[in-house]
Amino acid sequence: MAAARQVLCVWALLGVARVRCEPIRYSVAEEGESGSPVGDVAEDAGLAPAQLSARRARIASPAGRQHFRLERGSGRLVVAERLDREEMCGRSRTCTLAFELLLADPLQFFPIEVSVEDINDHSPVFPDERVTLKILETSDPGSRFPVAAAQDLDIGSNDIQAYSIVPENEFFTVSYQTQNESEMHVDLVLQKPLDREEEPEMDFTLFATDGGSPPRSGTTQIHIIVLDVNDNAPIFTQKVFSGHVLENAPKGFVVLRVVANDADDGINGDITYEFTQPGGQTYSDFTVDPRSGEIQVMKRLDFETAQKYEFSLRAVDGGGLSAMCKVVVEVMDVNDNAPEIVVSSFSSPIPENAAPGTVVALFSVTDKDSGVNGEISCALQEQLSFSLRPAFKNYYELVTVSALDREQTARYTVVVTAADAGSPRLSGSHTFTVDISDVNDNAPVFNQTSYTMYVHENNVPALLVGAVQARDADAGANGQVSYSLVAADPPEREPCSCVSVNSESGAVFVLRPLDYEQLRQVEVVVSAADAGSPPLSSSVVVRLLVVDENDNAPLVLHPSAQDGGPAWSEPVPAWAEAGDLVSKVVAVDADSGQNSWLSYRLLRATEPGLFAVGAQSGEVRLRRPPTERDAAKQKLVVLVRDNGRPPLSATAALSVLLLHGSRDAELPQQSPAAHDDDGSLTASLIVALVLVSLLFLVSAAAFAACKACKSKEPSSGHVLYGPSGVQSCVADGAAAGTLPHAYCYELSLSTGSGNSEFQFLKPVLPSLPAQRCSPGVAGDDAEHFPAVPVPVGDADVESPGMQSVGQFHGF
Repeated sequence: MAAARQVLCVWALLGVARVRCEPIRYSVAEEGESGSPVGDVAEDAGLAPAQLSARRARIASPAGRQHFRLERGSGRLVVAERLDREEMCGRSRTCTLAFELLLADPLQFFPIEVSVEDINDHSPVFPDERVTLKILETSDPGSRFPVAAAQDLDIGSNDIQAYSIVPENEFFTVSYQTQNESEMHVDLVLQKPLDREEEPEMDFTLFATDGGSPPRSGTTQIHIIVLDVNDNAPIFTQKVFSGHVLENAPKGFVVLRVVANDADDGINGDITYEFTQPGGQTYSDFTVDPRSGEIQVMKRLDFETAQKYEFSLRAVDGGGLSAMCKVVVEVMDVNDNAPEIVVSSFSSPIPENAAPGTVVALFSVTDKDSGVNGEISCALQEQLSFSLRPAFKNYYELVTVSALDREQTARYTVVVTAADAGSPRLSGSHTFTVDISDVNDNAPVFNQTSYTMYVHENNVPALLVGAVQARDADAGANGQVSYSLVAADPPEREPCSCVSVNSESGAVFVLRPLDYEQLRQVEVVVSAADAGSPPLSSSVVVRLLVVDENDNAPLVLHPSAQDGGPAWSEPVPAWAEAGDLVSKVVAVDADSGQNSWLSYRLLRATEPGLFAVGAQSGEVRLRRPPTERDAAKQKLVVLVRDNGRPPLSATAALSVLLLHGSRDAELPQQSPAAHDDDGSLTASLIVALVLVSLLFLVSAAAFAACKACKSKEPSSGHVLYGPSGVQSCVADGAAAGTLPHAYCYELSLSTGSGNSEFQFLKPVLPSLPAQRCSPGVAGDDAEHFPAVPVPVGDADVESPGMQSVGQFHGF
């Protein structure tokens, strides 16, 4: 087995893989064992054996059947199965198998042709084991009597080379000559006249021997019957009869009719027609009517198997004389074979980020028909994401033409249709199911742009208050979402430690009890990240609002208590009228909403019928004028209660001094003990006047600060004084450090007909800006205390956030 190395030509075909123009040719004998070497294809193609594996080299046969295989490790081309030349090529003078060596990365073709050489593996075979010839006794020496030639499937020197008669006899010899490349004429030649009376019959063996080494032979028995005189042989009207038939002609279709004439009369003139080789393959496709000479189709013909039939017919008369003619039948092609698609390579799945032009599949198309019936065109059925690109000869590539998106289409069904140009057109199709693998190209998306959740203050630790949810359109790990808290702006600020989020479910928990009075709102940023590489994420703001609970009792600001007793005594003159203001209880509640609405009630008093307390204002007024019978010192306990559920309360203790009699000029003569009491009272009044004067002076000095307090937001507790009164501000954190707002009161001091009015005006509540969560800082955007109308003298004043303010009469 020798390999003919070919020289590579210039790479051509613009946009197509490199192709070797001249094929690599080998020859191999038939009937070789599987694995028999054919040639070193790697060396002949100019490749190293390692390149065959690296570039996924393979044998691509258009017919689909693989007669050879490639050993990638050694680079050798070996026989894949037993080769039968006669089965593959019949009696053709040459038998060449063509295929391609296909390499990928990059795509490259090497045409290969392997010539299958014939060996002498078949013996000659006669159509009949026994041949009977009827010969007239009047036959002249030299007369020829045709005998059906033997057939040998081998060709060339392995074909039949000689015929002989065994045993030799004096009457007959054998003569043979080649009529054409595929047929030999064999005649028995009469050497001397026959004498029926001496020898009516004779038998001998006819041998056919081929030229193989060693030679093979076949035999047939010849039986000669000597007949009486018949001196006219049949004569065909023409030596060659020709006809045409379509390959789809039905059984029994008459192709043509042969005609022979015989001048004899009677039985010697009766002619019958027969094939000279009735047992051959050719004659199984046709039959001849022995009387009429019509040649009919026996079975469906196939143009792709045989395009032309040539055979011989013999006409024999009743006296045994015969003649022969040649019949040629041409089979006409019809479009009866649909194109076939043979897939060489197919890649699935492909990533969704594959670039346009990515090769998905490589396939070839073939059609067994010829001419126009074998012209093939390929197309895709309604597919915009893929297209076909010619590769080499009848090979096509299925490539992508646009960007792919697995989230829109995870699987493509691509149908390739190959149609011929026949009439009617036939087509074949192949379906490629292309799966798209996921790439992490989608970030998680929350189902809300922001979340608002609520929690009651004094909650239990690790309380579930809600959940966030995000979806990721990707699949697998790329679509697995995990949640976490991230720092908000500014970046250096850490997430609030009082809130946690479950990384898998997105559940939001409050880790510790919250106090509405310290922290009213928490804002955290929750991030949702997938598990892709690199991971993608998105974030959302979660706002946690703290709902107030009634957990703060009212705080009494006035009167303030010292050592459990009242701080001072409220003087009431003897001429006071019913309804006059004696004092005012001022209290606040750190809670909000209705939890901070306060009501006042007189709980205990020395003379319960003498005083009345305003339920909403906390003002202590006289119910009736005081009398001499009333004790001079009156003690009152006022109950302050909020509107929460359950309500909380506090008490305020007041001391009232009833001044019996008139002013000093009108006072009667008193005892020394009475003088001592009056002196103590006078000292107390002087101290009070001094304190009021000092307060007035301080207010004058802080007038400018008062204006600034009204124009901007205060940041701490301070006291402002003005020319007409005193304004006192209690900032956040004053009085137990839990008051949410600054409460400001104005005090006005005026002189009249012996009466002074101490007026509490509405509190000034600055609107503080909202702050993000930080330890120890309360959110300032919670709701304000509701406005409650409070009477001041003869008018009402709107007081947001507390119950208070009014007038009291005194010195």
